[in-house]
Amino acid sequence: MRVLVTGGAGFIGSHYVRQMLSGAYPAMAEAEVVVLDKLTYAGNEQNLAPVAEDPRFRFVRGDICDAAQVNEVMAGVDLVVHFAAESHVDRSITGAADFVLTNVLGTQILLQAALQHEVGKFVHVSTDEVYGTIEQGSWSEGHLLEPNSPYAATKASSDLVARSFFRTYGLPVCITRCSNNYGPYQFPEKVIPLFVTNLLDGRKVPLYGDGLNVRDWLHVDDHCRGIQLVAEGGRAGEIYNIGGGTELTNRELTERLLAAVGAGWEMVEPVADRKGHDRRYSVSIDKLVAELGYRPQVPFEQGLADTVRWYRDNRGWWEPLRERAALAAR
Repeated sequence: MRVLVTGGAGFIGSHYVRQMLSGAYPAMAEAEVVVLDKLTYAGNEQNLAPVAEDPRFRFVRGDICDAAQVNEVMAGVDLVVHFAAESHVDRSITGAADFVLTNVLGTQILLQAALQHEVGKFVHVSTDEVYGTIEQGSWSEGHLLEPNSPYAATKASSDLVARSFFRTYGLPVCITRCSNNYGPYQFPEKVIPLFVTNLLDGRKVPLYGDGLNVRDWLHVDDHCRGIQLVAEGGRAGEIYNIGGGTELTNRELTERLLAAVGAGWEMVEPVADRKGHDRRYSVSIDKLVAELGYRPQVPFEQGLADTVRWYRDNRGWWEPLRERAALAAR
C-alpha cells in the first residue's frame, strides 16, 4: 500500500506519519508513505527527522495547488490523508487569500488527481470550526455549517468540494472534523505552545476578551488514531467528528498552563477580543464511537503535562521558529 500524506511536515500530519512508520497502526505495517509539503512557515522537515531514514518514507517538497506535481505524486497511491491547509484563524482575518487558494483550490486539485488515478480512499481532514458556535449541547455531523472566520469558511468550502466528489463521481471520500489539537511539535502561534514558550521566556501571555470562550481539547495522538480508524473503516461519503472530551474556557486553560510552569496571573495580559470570535465549540463523537470504536485515550492532565515538558526540553526546536515567524514579541 502507498499512502500520500499532504501537509505531512506540519504538526498533525507529521505525528500521523511518525506513528504510522513506528508501527502504531498495524494495518499500515508495510505501507509506503509519501509526504507532500510546501514547507511554509508552519511546515518543518525536522518534524519528520525520526523517520527520515526509513526506507518506506519519501518526502516531496511541493504545493498542492500545483496540478502537475500533484498528478505526479498521486500515481500508484492507494490512500490519501489530506492535512495540508492554512490553519491559523488570526492570519486568515488579516489576509484570507492564501486560505482560499490552499484550502479550497488545493483540495479540488488533489481530489481531481485522486479521481484520475482511482485512489481507493481519500480522507479529508477538517475542523469543528466549520459549524460556527454552539451555546449548549454538541454538534452532530449533520449540523448546518455556519463558519464565522475566513479560515473556517475555506475549510467548510473544501468539505463541500470533497463531498461533491463522492456524490458526483463516486470517489471514496471521508471527512473528519476535529476539535482543538495540542501536543508536541505544534507551531508556536497556537495558544498552548504560544503560552508555554512565552512563559518559559518570562514573557506575558495574551488572553483574548473575557477569557470565557470554550474549546474541547484533543491530544494529537488521539486525533491521528481517529483519522486512522476512518482511513481503515470509515464509510465512503461519511463525515466523522473527532473530539477529546475536555472542554475548558480559555481562562481555565491559562490557569493550568500558568500552574504547569510555576507562574502567576500577573503574567497574563488581557487583549482585545478576536474579530468574530466563536464562543464555544463542542462536537459529538457518538458516530465515531458507535461505528469504529473510537475513544480518546490520553487524559488531558497527562497530555498537557507531557506537552509542557516537551517544550521545556526542546528549545532548539521552537526558538528558531518563533524568531522566523516574529512571534516572540506577542
